[in-house]
Amino acid sequence: MSEDDINMEEYPTEIHDYLAAFEKSLGSVDEMLKTMMSVSRSELLQKLEPLEQAKMDLVSVYTLNSMFWVYLATQGINPKEHPVKQELERIRTYMNKVKEIADKKKASKLDKGAASRFVRNALWEPNTENEQTSKTPAKGKKRK
Repeated sequence: MSEDDINMEEYPTEIHDYLAAFEKSLGSVDEMLKTMMSVSRSELLQKLEPLEQAKMDLVSVYTLNSMFWVYLATQGINPKEHPVKQELERIRTYMNKVKEIADKKKASKLDKGAASRFVRNALWEPNTENEQTSKTPAKGKKRK
């Protein structure tokens, strides 16, 4: 009997695909963690702007708490009743705040000078020729 046959007997075959996908995901997480841990945190943060530093810190702490969530689930503990749920929600609120700040930075700024030029040029101004003809009295009968 091969090792795969032994493993197939230990759990229902219906969940084999799910477990294989989970194992692949764990491998990806492990690779990312190794890459991230290969560079010192201070060295990495020096290369980033403050907003990017905040994003990286939030993603890191969210990932760690998510992994703890999975760990609790594998131990038979309901993570929805554990304080880790409130922590994940708190981190999400900060992630949303950072996203709002980033969106405000990306938003276009109003150039008041350009806007006033657009408005001034868009408004109708009578020609000087039209003004002169309208100022001269109409020829015709004079009233007394």
